Amino acid sequence: MISFPNLLSFGRLLSVPLIIWLVLDGRMTLAFWLFVAAGVTDAIDGFIAKHFNAKTELGSYLDPLADKALLVGIYLSLGWLGHIPIWLVILVAFRDLTIVGGALLEQTLTQSFKSQPMMISKINTALQIALAALVLARLGLGFDDWGMTGVLVLAAAVTTVFSGLTYLFEWTRRVNRMQAPP
Repeated sequence: MISFPNLLSFGRLLSVPLIIWLVLDGRMTLAFWLFVAAGVTDAIDGFIAKHFNAKTELGSYLDPLADKALLVGIYLSLGWLGHIPIWLVILVAFRDLTIVGGALLEQTLTQSFKSQPMMISKINTALQIALAALVLARLGLGFDDWGMTGVLVLAAAVTTVFSGLTYLFEWTRRVNRMQAPP
């Protein structure tokens, strides 16, 4: 159950309060580098789990939990300070809460939960990460974003809505299939 990828995911989860504190304390440079380190550990744990037969059931829950906690945490803190629009923070948090709630509901109804992230969800996550990293780089490193923040805000919003609706459609389809007469 304890594997190197799980330790990396757990470490990433534990880094979330520190990153949030650094952002809220105005230490954007350190927050940026810890956010980058968290992203690197996410890539490493996924690579090791996939290529070295180190996938575990714990990891299948811990990895997405750490990812969601990191993204929602960074969005809440950057939104609180006015660096990301509040409406986008609400959208991102609501989508992730809906996904977690849907997964729990499916687990409760079916006594099992098997999910593979959808392509739109992967695109959405990549855009959300890119936006957070760009904002942190602008604030912490003085990076000139050449107007890309606005573009990423819009792209993240559109894919967040589309991804959330796709998950809702998929869960509705699954529930209807379960309720169909034999």
